[in-house]
Amino acid sequence: MLLALSLALVSVISGAAQDDVPPAPRVQIIQDYIANSKSLRTYRITHLSAGDTLYFYMEGTSGNLDPFIALLSKEQLNDLTVGSFWAEVQKAIEEHRDPLSVVAKFADSNFSAWDDDSGDGFSAALEYTVPEGGGDYYLLVFSSPFSETFGNYKLTAGLNASQVLSGDATPKGDPFLMLVQSKGQDTGAVQKVTAFVGAEEASVQHRLRPLDAQDTLYVRVETIEGDLIPQVILRAYESKPIRSANYGGDAQTAYLEYTFPENAHNYSIEIIPKPGTSGTYNLIVGKNDSSTEPYGEPLLQQPINASIGVKLQQITGIDQKAENFSAVVSTMITWNNPEMAFRPDECECEVKVYNTGQEFINYATRNDIVWPAFTYYNQQNNRWIQNSFAVVKPNGDARYFERFTTTFQAPDFDFRQFPFDHQTFFIRVDSLYPTDFITFNASDFTEVGTQLGEEEWYITGHEVEILSEINSTGQETSSFVFRFYASRHLAFYIYRILLPLGLIILVAWITFFLEDYGKRVDATTANLLLFIAFNFTIAGDLPRLGYLTFMDTLLASAFGLSVLVVAYNVALKRTEQSKPDSWLVKLDKYMLGLYPLIYAITFGVVTWYFFLQ
Repeated sequence: MLLALSLALVSVISGAAQDDVPPAPRVQIIQDYIANSKSLRTYRITHLSAGDTLYFYMEGTSGNLDPFIALLSKEQLNDLTVGSFWAEVQKAIEEHRDPLSVVAKFADSNFSAWDDDSGDGFSAALEYTVPEGGGDYYLLVFSSPFSETFGNYKLTAGLNASQVLSGDATPKGDPFLMLVQSKGQDTGAVQKVTAFVGAEEASVQHRLRPLDAQDTLYVRVETIEGDLIPQVILRAYESKPIRSANYGGDAQTAYLEYTFPENAHNYSIEIIPKPGTSGTYNLIVGKNDSSTEPYGEPLLQQPINASIGVKLQQITGIDQKAENFSAVVSTMITWNNPEMAFRPDECECEVKVYNTGQEFINYATRNDIVWPAFTYYNQQNNRWIQNSFAVVKPNGDARYFERFTTTFQAPDFDFRQFPFDHQTFFIRVDSLYPTDFITFNASDFTEVGTQLGEEEWYITGHEVEILSEINSTGQETSSFVFRFYASRHLAFYIYRILLPLGLIILVAWITFFLEDYGKRVDATTANLLLFIAFNFTIAGDLPRLGYLTFMDTLLASAFGLSVLVVAYNVALKRTEQSKPDSWLVKLDKYMLGLYPLIYAITFGVVTWYFFLQ
C-alpha cells in the first residue's frame, strides 16, 4: 500500500515536471517573390497555444522590395478587406494627409501585430505572444504601402525561437507556416497576347518570366485569322525541347501543360507554323490556372521599351567631297529593367550613379543584365566621348547619357540643284539586341542646337523615325533615326559666282556695240578663260559626280554660248571684207536683242529642268 502510494506520487510529480518543459523551438525559412504593391502572400499558423511566442523577420533579397508584415487572428482575417488598406493610404496621399498615421491607425485596428522597418534597413521584424485561447493565426506578407516595390524576399519565422529576430537563424523542427489563398490574393496568373506568324518565318519565340518549382504552366495557341496550323514547343534556354503540342498535326489549336520540377529560368514558348500556313493567333499562358481570362502578373518576358533622343549641339564640319559631316552630339536613353532594382537601405543611397558609361556597361556585363546597348549605324571614325554617365533608381528606372564627337556618313547627298540644293543629314542609332529584348521609341530629348557653328549651312527642319528591320547582325532590331535638313547660305555663291558670271555675260553683250570684229574676238575669247576658272572653282567643292549639277549646266551652257559667240565674231571678221552684204553682217544688227534672249531661254530651260519638271 505504501509502495503504490509512493509510485503514484512520483508519477504526479513527473507529469507536472513534464508540463513545465517549454515546447521545442521551431524555425522555418521561406523564400518567395512579390510582384508589386498589390501582391499578397498569406501564411496560416495552426494550433497555437496561449503563451506561444511568434517571431518573424522578413528582408528583401532582390529588386527594391520594402517588406511589410501583419499578424491576424482568424476572426480578424474574416473581417478584413485587404483592398481597403491600400485605398485608405491612397486617399490620404491624395488629400495630403500623413500616410504614416493612416497606416498606423488602420493596422492597429485590424491587425494583432504588424511591422514595417524594425529590422535592419527596411527589413520587417515582429514579435507576438499568443494570448489566452490560442487558436489559428495568419501572417500577411506584402510590399510596404508607402511605395511601389517588388522583388524576392526571405521570411524567417520562429515559434518560441527568439534568435529569429537576428535575421540569421537556421531551420529547426517541423514547418508550421503554410501558404494559403485568401481574400485579395491570387497564386495564379493568366496572360493573353496576339501575334502573327508568316509562312516564310521559321518560328516566333515568346520568352517566359522566371517560374518557381512546382508551378504548372498552361499554354494554349489558337488561330484567329488565316490558315495557320500552330505547332508549339516549350524550350529551355531556347534550345532544349521540353514539351510539344500539335507537332505534325492539322488542328488550328494547340495545347500543352507542364509542371516545373525546379525553378525555371530562361524558358521560352516557340510557335512554329506548319509549312505553307500563316496567320494571326492568340497565345494564352497560365500559371497554376488553365482558364483563359487574363489576370495577375505578366508571365511573358516583354521587351524593354527604351526611350531615346539625340541632341545635335554643334556641327564641326561638312565635307561635301567625302559626303560626311562631323558633329558634337548628346544621346539620352531611358528605360526600366526590374533586374536593376535595388533596396536603397543596402547602399544607403537614393540612386546608383555610374560616373562613366563604361563603368555602367561593366556592371551590366558582370550581372548579365540586358540594357539598350547600341551602335551608330553611319558612324565613320572613332567616337570621342567627352562625358558619359548612367543613373539607376531603386525601382529599376535607368538613364544613360553621353556627349561625344564623331564623323557621320551622309550618303543621301544629292547635288543636282547645287548651289540651291537642300540636303538631308541623319544620325541612326541601332540596337545591338533584337526586338525580342529591346525596342526603341522617341523621347522629347531630341532637338537641334541654336549655335551649330556651321557658316555655309543652316538647318531648316528635323524629324525622328523609329524603324524595325533586319540589320547587319541578321536579326530584326529597333533603330532610331534622327534626320535634319539643311540649305546653303547663298551669299557666297551669289556674290562670288553668279554675279561675276552675269557680269561676264554682260561684258560679252557689250562687245556687240563694237564694229571692230577683231576686238570682239579678243574680248569674247578672254571670257572663255574666265568660265574655265569658274569651273575649276566649283569642281573643288564637290565629289566626282556621275551627273551634272545645276551650276555645272549653267557654266557649260554659258561656256558653249561663249564659244558660239567667238565663232560668230570670227565668221564676221572673215566675211567683213569679202562679202560685206552677207546675211551674217545683216544679222549682227539684231544680235543686241538676240544675245540676251538666247541666254534667257537657255537659262530658263536649265532652271525648268532642275527645279520645275
